[in-house]
Amino acid sequence: MPSSPSVRPIDSYAPIGDGRTVALIGDDGRVDWLPLPDLTDLPVFARLLDDETGGCFELRPVSEFRSARRYIPDTNVLETTFTTDDGVVRVTDAMVSGVAGRMPWAELARRIDGIEGAVAMRWRVQPGSSLQTASPWLERAQHGDVIRSGKTAFALTGFEHGPADPDPDAPLGAELTGAFTTAPGSRHLLAVAATHDEPLHLPDPHNVDDGIDRTIAHWQHWSRVFSYDGPWGEQVQRSALALKLLIYSPSGAIAAAATTSLPENPEGGKNWDYRHAWVRDLAYTTHALVRFGLREETHAALSWLLHTIRRHGDDLHVMYTLNGGLVPAPTEYDVSGWNGLGPVVTGNPAGEQLQLGVYGDLMAICRTYVDAGNVLDIGTGRMLSQIADRTCDVWRNPDSGMWELPEERHYTSSKMGCWKALEDAVALAEAGAIPGSAERWRAERDRIRHWIDEHCWSEERSAYVFYAGADTLDASVLLHAPSGFDRGERMSTTIDALIEELGAGALLYRYSGVSAEEKTFVACAFWLTEALACVGRHQEARERMDQLLALANDVGIYAEMIDADDGSAWGNTPQALSHLAFLTAAMTMREVMPDDLLPDS
Repeated sequence: MPSSPSVRPIDSYAPIGDGRTVALIGDDGRVDWLPLPDLTDLPVFARLLDDETGGCFELRPVSEFRSARRYIPDTNVLETTFTTDDGVVRVTDAMVSGVAGRMPWAELARRIDGIEGAVAMRWRVQPGSSLQTASPWLERAQHGDVIRSGKTAFALTGFEHGPADPDPDAPLGAELTGAFTTAPGSRHLLAVAATHDEPLHLPDPHNVDDGIDRTIAHWQHWSRVFSYDGPWGEQVQRSALALKLLIYSPSGAIAAAATTSLPENPEGGKNWDYRHAWVRDLAYTTHALVRFGLREETHAALSWLLHTIRRHGDDLHVMYTLNGGLVPAPTEYDVSGWNGLGPVVTGNPAGEQLQLGVYGDLMAICRTYVDAGNVLDIGTGRMLSQIADRTCDVWRNPDSGMWELPEERHYTSSKMGCWKALEDAVALAEAGAIPGSAERWRAERDRIRHWIDEHCWSEERSAYVFYAGADTLDASVLLHAPSGFDRGERMSTTIDALIEELGAGALLYRYSGVSAEEKTFVACAFWLTEALACVGRHQEARERMDQLLALANDVGIYAEMIDADDGSAWGNTPQALSHLAFLTAAMTMREVMPDDLLPDS
């Protein structure tokens, strides 16, 4: 590997994070993505999307090398081993946590240990333009060099890292560089500390080194609390850790992904910002975390969502910002995009759409919370009662559907979501958790089911169709096998129709015709696996699960989409919905399948 291509495959990146932001590190040791201070802020390192001025943090052997990497077990701390003709070196990357939890500043630490021989290493910290919104410069401060980019300031510290003296005649945006040579048992450290619109703390590098060990211990403690003991245990643990990276600790919100604008197809255009909290994704995450017995994340996510909904009125929005605001309209930036495939945007245009399925998502979160032995407050109970009444009134309306389409139609999965909302509302009312007319909700729930049977089922196709009166198909109806809407013959024949029309090996496209515009959708493939288990087709479910697990990248991370032809990743990464779909499939299969069809725990 004599040199790195300027744009690397999406699946070559591994995420690390600190509960506030996420860095993406390539398998060549280059940090190409790091928004600061928060995940939704503009990235200081953004070579992922802006090859010319995006900036990065390089660390690699000088000579040709091979690399292999893993997460330190039960952590989100990355360990990369570089092998050259001269020796072996190990790099440990962490977003460092503090003694009492998340740091008040961002601290990206890179520990370099010499294993064998003498390996010449070089590094470079190149400040980026924050998607062409800032012109970075290097300031010679009293206690060291500080890089400033807009309101963000960061400094590099380390020991035994061989920093070069900055060129005083270099232009604005000058970079920091250095080089050193490892030996068996040697230790070197590089770390970037950053703040935004506040003073900058310059950490002692030896404290940072200790902080890496502390961060490892914190992650391993969290994993012990998580303590899943079941089939596909290693993969389940990794997906749970990936989801934990997307939980924004200041509020409890859950981001849909850590990136923006990674394309869904080779033509570009379908590039979205997923660094926001979808009600749908939060519902699925909460459901999964409750089943794993995680209390703090579940309560924080639900409380954040309920407060956010109340703040913005009675109408549910599809998504919110991680701080609980309304998602702004897209802003486009004059940068090239990943592999030249633009546009690069922040914000999201779907925030104001009507999606009826979110009523079911919200009610499902609250029912899951109550079923786990918790109690809703009076205000939430009243709000849910009003939302159940609202569902009764609006379910007959067309909407944009789960896939946020511009055409408003009577999408089948939206109607199923309304059925689920009233099903859960009835259960909550009967349990005394919410006030309201369970009799009305029960009657309207049954009307929805009758309407779906009459308008959204095709005898010709033996399948639930995309929308009322259509002959096309939509994979999101698979969600309503585990929801309980249909675990019988109709769902089973719908699965067959979906495999025939949308299937690509173990993978699945989202809906009819979309294969001309994008790659297969990872979550849909896991939904299919879960639905197969729900309808009793257990052997098929197990075979598909094994095939899908082999399609994660080398450290177990899924992006949004996979190219069925070459297995490459597409879309934003890491994608919460992809990992959630695997987790729920694994847990459902554990519950409904015989032990002899499951792998050992």
